[in-house]
Amino acid sequence: MAIGNKLHALGEGVLIALDAIRTNKVRAGLTILGIAVGVFVVTAMSAGVHGINAGVEKSMAAAGPTTFYVTRWPVGINGCDGSADSCPWRHHKSLTIEEATMIAALPSIKGVIAHVGTGAEIKYHDRDLPSVNVDAYTPGWTDVDGGDIDPGRSFTERENTNAEQVIIVNEVMAASLFDNGDAVGKTVAVDGKPFVVIGLYHPLANFFNGSSTPGAIVPFETARRKLQMRVKWLDLTVKPRDGVAQDVAMDEVTAALRTERRLRPAAEDTWFLYGQDKLMDLYNSTVQIFFIVVISLSAIGLLVGGVGVVAIMMISVTERTREIGVRKALGATKGVILWQFLVEAATLTMIGASTGLIIGGGLAYVIRKLTPIDATIPPMAIVAALLTSAFTGIVFGLLPAYRASRLDPVEALRYE
Repeated sequence: MAIGNKLHALGEGVLIALDAIRTNKVRAGLTILGIAVGVFVVTAMSAGVHGINAGVEKSMAAAGPTTFYVTRWPVGINGCDGSADSCPWRHHKSLTIEEATMIAALPSIKGVIAHVGTGAEIKYHDRDLPSVNVDAYTPGWTDVDGGDIDPGRSFTERENTNAEQVIIVNEVMAASLFDNGDAVGKTVAVDGKPFVVIGLYHPLANFFNGSSTPGAIVPFETARRKLQMRVKWLDLTVKPRDGVAQDVAMDEVTAALRTERRLRPAAEDTWFLYGQDKLMDLYNSTVQIFFIVVISLSAIGLLVGGVGVVAIMMISVTERTREIGVRKALGATKGVILWQFLVEAATLTMIGASTGLIIGGGLAYVIRKLTPIDATIPPMAIVAALLTSAFTGIVFGLLPAYRASRLDPVEALRYE
């Protein structure tokens, strides 16, 4: 029986809250707007981050769980300003293609992909892209990339060895140069030199891989000998053989490089070597900072909505003083009155939260359709948004509800 009474009181409180919204549209609308903005920010950002996370995880999985990287620079956020004190690693010897070949010959290593990036001007007839990201890879790069080339193909070992002028373009470049027509077989000018397009590249949907901007891929030797690409910032992707632990392969690569560079036992390594766990730690720390900013913005919206809840509920208590007096005279207890007004406050904030979720869901859909980010709202984010908004309504509605429950019935009946 008690549960039935509670449900009846809950339904009655919701109906009264909806009636109050209809009666005071502007006042209630501003309150709902504040809550909706806060929930919208959290929902939209959660959807975006969830999509980015999925893309990063797919990229990591494509490379393989034991794959690791060798670079001249440290991975992470550092205070390098170009000076020797802040970034001494700038004076390290550059990695070389000869070192990549040496690492590839180690017993524990299945393959090594050398990579260097630069910018170039690419033209096709009267279409001109003055600054395009061009990545140069050694053959086999598709084994650790996870993207897809269709139509067309990647370059061969022979094409890389002979520095043949072939190029793979991404979808954005194809749309810019060829009006979404067939790209394969077309000849484009890369820094004034003719290159034949041999493939259309579709990268894994990843916010960080530049798939939303024009990009191209060329053979490593072609970039070095025909485009004069500087290789001082060469990086290596190393894939151990099946069954070889990552730590074992890393130790072997470290020993080989130290021997190759003739480093003394006490000397520090002149390169940086790290696995995917290090990349994920950096990524997670960056996302954490991002989330702190998002939560702060959301809290401002919820605070504005909470203040609106206090204001509208205080006015509601004042306007309904006689009603409260009548209900108390008919036997309503302080707890019943308190419950009624808390339900009204929670209803207001829940409507705001639902509005924010709907708008946030719409934005997530747009992001998913127009960008490489597979933005989806995690179910827990929906639950958290609704619970937080209800909690906000209860907390900020507590003072007006308490005031209503404490009204003297005799004085309330005399109120005009």
